[in-house]
Amino acid sequence: MNTAPQINQPQQAAFSHDLYRAMLRIRLIEEEIAARYSEQEMRCPVHLSIGQEATAVGACAALRRNDQIISSHRSHGHYLAKGGDLKAMLAEIYGRVDGCCGGRGGSMHLFDDAAGIIASIPIVGSFLPLGVGAAMSYSYTKQDRVCIAFLGDGASEEGVFHESANFAALKKLPVIFFLENNQYSCYTGLSDRQPDRPLTDLARSYAMASEQVDGNDVIAVYEATKRAVDRARAGHGPTLIVADTYRWREHCGPNYDNDIGYRSMAEFESWQQRCPVTTFAARLKRDGTLSDAAEKTLTVELTAEIAEAFAFAKASPFPDPSTVTDHVYA
Repeated sequence: MNTAPQINQPQQAAFSHDLYRAMLRIRLIEEEIAARYSEQEMRCPVHLSIGQEATAVGACAALRRNDQIISSHRSHGHYLAKGGDLKAMLAEIYGRVDGCCGGRGGSMHLFDDAAGIIASIPIVGSFLPLGVGAAMSYSYTKQDRVCIAFLGDGASEEGVFHESANFAALKKLPVIFFLENNQYSCYTGLSDRQPDRPLTDLARSYAMASEQVDGNDVIAVYEATKRAVDRARAGHGPTLIVADTYRWREHCGPNYDNDIGYRSMAEFESWQQRCPVTTFAARLKRDGTLSDAAEKTLTVELTAEIAEAFAFAKASPFPDPSTVTDHVYA
């Protein structure tokens, strides 16, 4: 693997191990949310990112701590990959006072200012101007920072995407439009919604750099994002990255929905075979970077961390009812 020629082999091995750890951690957290959701204590919708771990981890690995991201309704992976506080995330999903929004927002409203997570906002495409605005603030104040705006293929069909892309390109702002193409907008496939052409063509109208990448290959995602980040830092403006990936669970919720007919089992299983977590683990084992014993130890450590975070979230109190009108301005 040649992810960064400037680092030596031990550093590269450590970097690869960190990428794997981050993806496995997201997978285990999301699976635990799915397993516990039927307890009816998480009283908010959840849009899980199982199957899409490589996009979040690879992209965020190319950022510095003070760089920022903004996300949509399917935001757990982005939040965790950027370093968001797990306990605050779970407490938020449980509607508790120690949540990152004080228990008022739920799964689709995550933020962590210390980690550079501006917000996640569920209205499709509505967050894109905020990411562009953050990038504009960096440009105006001459800060060496970059913002990634994560969006799905459905958001690329909203007018606000085109307005944001045009403005960002015109002003050469340091923002990356990271499009996770998981093939579906709810239950409608891409071919039923858009013409047969590469999604990267969306950038051509705005003379914007673009790149398409295998979104299940964390190294490829990292390298593509690093190129975009370098262009942004050098003052060359925004980039559209299209990462092809696939969500395993239902559009919204903890279950599988292959039985309702909008996608076939054959399609689903073909993407499962391309699992970003297991394929990268196999790659590391072939390279001698990961052993079976180390993988087992890591899983045990992460499982313990996740159990502790769930215990914290469930022990956190609900917000005081007397505060119901706090933070309401209209």
